[in-house]
Amino acid sequence: PGRARRLLLSQLFQPLALPVGGQAGSEAQPGEPTCRSQRLMLQGGLIHPTSPGCYCYLPPTVRAMEKLIKVMDEEMQAVGGQKLNLPSLCSAELWRASGRWDQMGPELFRLVDRHSHSYCLGPTHEEVVTALVASQSGLSYRQFPLRLYQVTRKFRDEPKPRFGLLRSREFYMKDMYSFDSSEEAARRTYEQVCDAYCSLLTRLGLPFVKVRAATGSIGGTMSHEFQLPADVGEDRLVLCPQGHFAANVETLDEKQTSCPTCGEKLTETKGIEVGHTFYLGTKYSSVANAVFCSAENKPRLAEMGCYGLGITRILAASIEVLSTEDSIRWPSLIAPYQLCFIPPKRGSREEEEGVALLERVHDDVAEALPHLAGDSVLDDRTQLTIGKRLKDAKRLGYPYVVIAGKKVCEDPPVFEVWDQNAGQVLFLTREGVIELLRKVQVP
Repeated sequence: PGRARRLLLSQLFQPLALPVGGQAGSEAQPGEPTCRSQRLMLQGGLIHPTSPGCYCYLPPTVRAMEKLIKVMDEEMQAVGGQKLNLPSLCSAELWRASGRWDQMGPELFRLVDRHSHSYCLGPTHEEVVTALVASQSGLSYRQFPLRLYQVTRKFRDEPKPRFGLLRSREFYMKDMYSFDSSEEAARRTYEQVCDAYCSLLTRLGLPFVKVRAATGSIGGTMSHEFQLPADVGEDRLVLCPQGHFAANVETLDEKQTSCPTCGEKLTETKGIEVGHTFYLGTKYSSVANAVFCSAENKPRLAEMGCYGLGITRILAASIEVLSTEDSIRWPSLIAPYQLCFIPPKRGSREEEEGVALLERVHDDVAEALPHLAGDSVLDDRTQLTIGKRLKDAKRLGYPYVVIAGKKVCEDPPVFEVWDQNAGQVLFLTREGVIELLRKVQVP
């Protein structure tokens, strides 16, 4: 209640290591290759390395991540998803039964408890969720489709962790598992979840492609990847310029050069995989005996699908594809903070009027647009020039920057507003600022 608390930049835990002049700032671990998103996230105080492939996510990154998860929850619940939480410690027995304990090899983090029982740290949860559904006796076809998902930390013993959050050993993933009463119904679920992934990536404004993919160690009979084309991508994709065909090179038997639909020459590009969907059939349900009672009153195996979105990878990949070499650009919807307010420099001619006017606009925005109340930062480092603080704000990627510059002394006072994602500067009165910010969405 009362006036919104002002978030002061000087009090945020975001240790900046922005380069000064030509100097490079905080870099990756020695010998580790770096890419744009990794460099920008280290310099911008978004992540801090602790050991190869493991990072502390600092408060702004957690804010972006929580917003992304909110948008994901909306999309998953729109297709009937129910959220649960499965343990990270997974019993070796389940993994041995599916054959993946040996198949996954050194990628699995394995451990033994004090009673000599073996476990792995879950990189994915097909075995656990199928065992959960199999344990429900008396499951009826009327309870299907069942679409269960979670957002949890996953672990993978990457041989060469690199590129920051793009390939790390501990990461966040949204994974969904679907159970249906027939192959036809399971394929419908598959299409609906693929559509939800397309909807999510479109809302984020990311230039993605959905490509035919290999099923790998997860298995199944049909699979697609959601890829963001990027130079640092580790997947090779072939695309039809007309959009009729898109595949991961892994899926092609021989070197295919023309589109099977229109005959156009296929182009090759690299991509960062941010999502993957699999139609599994009964691969896991047959092992765990996940059965339900059919309409004919007979036990039938559930038809399954599994679907994953890399949460921390989407954060890094969006920065990779949207940013410039020295300035972070976030998908507007999930920027940690939407607004940065920059008051005049201490001792300047505008200081006396400007500080009070800017604080008033800050408070008016919070009152008129309550959804933005916690999404504004006030850059109180008034010992620095406006120019220096604006440069930092551009590098950190706030979608909107509101400045009390020279025009704030005019009648009526005019503020300088930078709309970073549109790349434009506007000069607006207090009412104009509020009107502009009405269109800003936060999850």
